[in-house]
Amino acid sequence: MTRVRESVIAGARGLFLSVIMLAGSITLFVLSVLSIAFITLGIGVFTTPLVLTGVRKWADLRRAQAGAWSDVHIPRPYRPFPADLRSGVTGQVERTSLLLKDPATWRDLQWLLVDMTAGFVTVIFAPALLLYPLYGYVLALGVWEPIYDAGGGEWYGFIHVTSQTDANMAALLGTALGVVGIFSSPAILRAHFLLTRSLLAPTVSMRERELARRVDRLTETRHDAVDSSAAELRRIERDLHDGAQARLVAMGMDLGTIEAMIEKNPAKAKELIAKARQNSGEALTELRDLVRGIHPPVLAERGLGDAVKALALRLPVRTDVDVELLGRADEPVEAAAYFAVSEALTNTIKHAGADRVWVDIHHAEGMLRIAVTDNGKGGASIGAGSGLSGIERRLGTFDGVLAVSSPAGGPTMVTMEIPCELS
Repeated sequence: MTRVRESVIAGARGLFLSVIMLAGSITLFVLSVLSIAFITLGIGVFTTPLVLTGVRKWADLRRAQAGAWSDVHIPRPYRPFPADLRSGVTGQVERTSLLLKDPATWRDLQWLLVDMTAGFVTVIFAPALLLYPLYGYVLALGVWEPIYDAGGGEWYGFIHVTSQTDANMAALLGTALGVVGIFSSPAILRAHFLLTRSLLAPTVSMRERELARRVDRLTETRHDAVDSSAAELRRIERDLHDGAQARLVAMGMDLGTIEAMIEKNPAKAKELIAKARQNSGEALTELRDLVRGIHPPVLAERGLGDAVKALALRLPVRTDVDVELLGRADEPVEAAAYFAVSEALTNTIKHAGADRVWVDIHHAEGMLRIAVTDNGKGGASIGAGSGLSGIERRLGTFDGVLAVSSPAGGPTMVTMEIPCELS
């Protein structure tokens, strides 16, 4: 019964695909060709991005169906748009140019052409092998007679039905086809998606370019990490020199003075002792703050979730932290994630004008995902010199990514993803 159910489901899905692929693929292919042809007239500059975006969404739908229905996984090969892509007519021209320069765009158009022809022929067999046998039974139930009286008989496969015996043979042939359909419909549907993957998946050269792009990005972020580390060391040295070190030197001088005058002027010595105690307390506080800035103790002892919760308690606005982590990431990843969240929260307090912040931290599919959302005024963007650019560089060291959604008027959502495993 399980096989029959799977075959019926595969047949239904094949019938669904055979109907929508003709309407969708033919329409999108014609619109794409016309839109690209109209670029020379200026109209295509405005229509091509819309049409090709629709093609990509149509292809993404087929990718999702391939993975969910036949466990055929098809990666997305599209090149990302630059973050500083302009708006207006200039932006439309640039967007059109980027789309047409992407090899994946032309592979999508090839797929549309194949999808409406070979793809349709492939997938239609899945429902046909399950539905066509029913017609054989209909003929065997006596429907062959009025058909024969009206026009001289009916062909069922290779059988010319002109008698009840022929109709019974048609039913027998239908039974054989139904058995074939029960055993082959899931495989036929999978074959259709494998054909789709051969056209929509990245080619070897595209994968090589993607790997080269990732290597370049990691090289760039590694240089940024080295520069950031050097700047951090200089900051620590400066903080020690201007803060704790200066207070310790002053405290040493006070102790020398106290030693010289403790017998001659006890009252003054007592005053200097109180001052030295104050300097020692302030130096200790500064050292603790400095150490906390390098690696918070709560992060080392209790992990990322508790460290972010402790960070949220010190904020002047209400901050809700939701953590779902079934383990801990490596220390460098935890540290990068913690300081990225800290920087994002700092930006929110300084610039967003929000009175509510939400932090969501969870791990799924080998990816640590963090979302920082506020109800502020919005308008945040990743640009040169901004705190978000620093977060992007920090995450890039671990092959992580940063995405920002911040329309004018809010809300703002900063999403961070770092590939890692939990232990």
